[in-house]
Amino acid sequence: MDVDFNPDLQQAVPISPITFTDPLPHKVDIIPVVYIVNHTFEKLDSRQRGVLVSKILNFVDAKVKQAGKHNFKELQIDCDWTKTTRDSYFDFLQQLKKHPLLAGKDLSVTLRLHQVKNIISSGIPPVGKAMLMCYNMGILRKYGEQNSILDQHEMDIYLTDYLENYPLNLDIALPIFEWAVVFRKNAYAGISRRITKTQLQDRQLFKRRGSSILYDLITDLPAAGLKQGDVVRWEAVSVEDLLLTTRFLTRHLKPEERNLVFYHLDTDLLKHFSNEDFQKVIADF
Repeated sequence: MDVDFNPDLQQAVPISPITFTDPLPHKVDIIPVVYIVNHTFEKLDSRQRGVLVSKILNFVDAKVKQAGKHNFKELQIDCDWTKTTRDSYFDFLQQLKKHPLLAGKDLSVTLRLHQVKNIISSGIPPVGKAMLMCYNMGILRKYGEQNSILDQHEMDIYLTDYLENYPLNLDIALPIFEWAVVFRKNAYAGISRRITKTQLQDRQLFKRRGSSILYDLITDLPAAGLKQGDVVRWEAVSVEDLLLTTRFLTRHLKPEERNLVFYHLDTDLLKHFSNEDFQKVIADF
């Protein structure tokens, strides 16, 4: 689930929690992940953070049981904390660790590239390990041909001189998702969930700019909320991109056993990658 601060209720509330309609297979372990919107920590004092800790753990415990599991071994908190929310967030993590419902379980957090480089201002979360999220590293809203999902140049800037000395054990999350970023009059207009790669290849709808990832819409497309003249930047990740990333990371990561996550595994995205593709990427670690 996500957690965000509701100004009407003056408290943090769950957003879009997962629902398990059937029990998960016995052999499948799960790690519950709770995403907390950063500004939530600007609103809560220490007592309110303690209340949030209890609410989250009780909610997670109920969801785990809904999934047909009796227990879980690790809880992961996902938050893009900043310098101004760092102390509040870290206090929340400390309270989580001390809660009886988390006794005997691991607590991990997600980690962005900028938090690795800017370790002095970002601080080090008081947990045992972190999941380094190697995606969404470019400037999504900037018009142009860059791929904001995975950018080797950005990785070089934020990780080359900093990753090897980062003090926490790190798992890695790699992207396999794709999306259509829409620009109107060269200004960011959003991400369209209704545009497919097949539509972009329809010459009656779009004109591709040479071999680039930019596509000009040549007619109105009301079903997708697009207008003639809109530009779609199709961002995707290839196996070659993933292999470049893993080779970069293995040069700068301390050698240790780690988990590797592909985000996100759904039926449509898995059509673009074979089991052999994933095995190649995993082998690099």
